[in-house]
Amino acid sequence: MTRPPRTLLINPTIASRHSARFPLPLLNLAAALDQHGQSRILDGNIERDTVPEVLRALDHESFDAVGMTVMGGPHVPEAIKLSRAIREHSPGLPIIWGSYFPTLFTDAALNAPYVDYAVRGQGEETLVELVCALTGQGPPLAAIAGLSWKDGDRIVHNPARRFSRGNPPPLLPYEKLGDPRKYLARTFLGQRTVAHQAALGCRYHCTFCGVAAMFGGATALPAAARLERELGYLKHELGADSVQFFDHNFFDREAEMVPLLEVLARLELPWWCFARADALVNLSEANWKLVRKSRLRMAYIGAESPDGQMLREIRKGTRPDQTLQVAEVCRRHGVIPEFSFMVAPPTHTEEETEQTFEFIRQLKRVNPACEIVIYIYTPLPENAMHEKDRGRHRATPLIDLHGAPVVFPSSPDEWAQPQWVNYACHADAPWLDERLRRRIDDFVTVLRCRYPTVQDMRAPHWAKRTLSAMAAWRYRIGHYDRPWELRLANRFVQLRLPQVQGL
Repeated sequence: MTRPPRTLLINPTIASRHSARFPLPLLNLAAALDQHGQSRILDGNIERDTVPEVLRALDHESFDAVGMTVMGGPHVPEAIKLSRAIREHSPGLPIIWGSYFPTLFTDAALNAPYVDYAVRGQGEETLVELVCALTGQGPPLAAIAGLSWKDGDRIVHNPARRFSRGNPPPLLPYEKLGDPRKYLARTFLGQRTVAHQAALGCRYHCTFCGVAAMFGGATALPAAARLERELGYLKHELGADSVQFFDHNFFDREAEMVPLLEVLARLELPWWCFARADALVNLSEANWKLVRKSRLRMAYIGAESPDGQMLREIRKGTRPDQTLQVAEVCRRHGVIPEFSFMVAPPTHTEEETEQTFEFIRQLKRVNPACEIVIYIYTPLPENAMHEKDRGRHRATPLIDLHGAPVVFPSSPDEWAQPQWVNYACHADAPWLDERLRRRIDDFVTVLRCRYPTVQDMRAPHWAKRTLSAMAAWRYRIGHYDRPWELRLANRFVQLRLPQVQGL
């Protein structure tokens, strides 16, 4: 009798143990794999000595494959370290990378001796078929949609897998994490905040966005009964008192949102989510009542730019006036809007940046409680976009400070270099000079000291008030240059950075 396949699923370390949240991709993969075999999850955010822990698992258990979720940025160096250790320890064990990095940069992912297979896009069905194929129980490799693999020295890209609204399990296998309660965290939402994903994908096609590149404008909202079942378990069985939604875009079409809002209104768990300005601005007053009853505390909104032309070029689908409107709408309804902006684009770099600074000041006048997150604009290369979106917009060639074309990395090791980790994290770009980089950093320092985030649960109130008072004169007259006194004070207070630390 053939033994059912066993898969080791790994989440490389990317966060502190305090900041660890449910490894939701691996839980969904495990639920799919366990219908055809067995799986084990090893979360590097909890198991800090990840390499020794992985090698111990390989010594004491038999696995047919290792699957690793690789998000990009700081996840890549950790994934490389783990993959190299596995390859050295068990040379014949297949190593599979999935998630954003191998989906967007497939050739680069496979251009390494420690990666055998890349799963593109949604991974559940592809990974199940691949693991079964590796054990002689599934289809041939060439027949597995969504898979890229090596045939000798040649990289083979199978056709993409169609987006699936899926057949999710009644409940994710949280028991595979040991005690799931260790993933509940104290945040500004509550004492035991839990991470959850209800909807998948986003129907928009923003040219800079990994979600658009991975799902190509497809999206799937959950059935209300499933959402109530999942959140009911998290609340009543695990003791969660608040929810951070990892949905790629929680507020979709209003009619489809109403049943979900009704569930949230019954449960009354304070929550945080991703949203769009146009969706919230157009939400009816009746449904805003549901939002208030559901206790939505904060919505992360991609404002991106105050320049309407730039928003059209990046296919955002929103307008600057909607950003101002949603700031006021959220103020009226007691929701904190957390706006993200992308500064220093490749063209009109300085002008766009200064225009964004002034627009942020305008937003603060409309709604002083709004929160601001600033990133460097780092567009995706054309070949990283979803196949449906390639060639659909005319992109200006990317040029570095020396006038040379920007050449993107061709291997995981190159993507693991600091400058490319920063690029992937929207923290730096090849066309950004030191003077403007310092100008952006100075503005962010003054802004975050003048308006410390409500998400900061560690810094004492008196310290945040003191920093705010110290920054007030600089912010009032727009004098951001060299805020040495704020940087010195922040060494002791160490205000939270939401764009780096999350909730």
